[in-house]
Amino acid sequence: MPEATRSQSRARLTLNSDGERHPRENGLTAFTFVVGMVAFAIGFIVRAHLAGSVLGLVAFVVGLYAQMVSNTREQRVVIMAGIIAAFVGLGLSVAHGGFG
Repeated sequence: MPEATRSQSRARLTLNSDGERHPRENGLTAFTFVVGMVAFAIGFIVRAHLAGSVLGLVAFVVGLYAQMVSNTREQRVVIMAGIIAAFVGLGLSVAHGGFG
């Protein structure tokens, strides 16, 4: 029984839990998450509504594509966090003036 606890305590954060490399999918995942978080942060700045709208829309669309081609559960979790952040950032930016 001690072997089971020892092996479970060494959890690593990886997007390639299936043991294979997925550079394109990992890149899309990272892009969606980072740009989604930036859009979320910019969404609170009223004067930056155009940048927030564009970044939110781009991250949302890329995130939807990344969700379709993702290979692992970990990728899908990070992608959904980015999509949600992008959607909220896009909504806040549109409420502050949108694309105009």
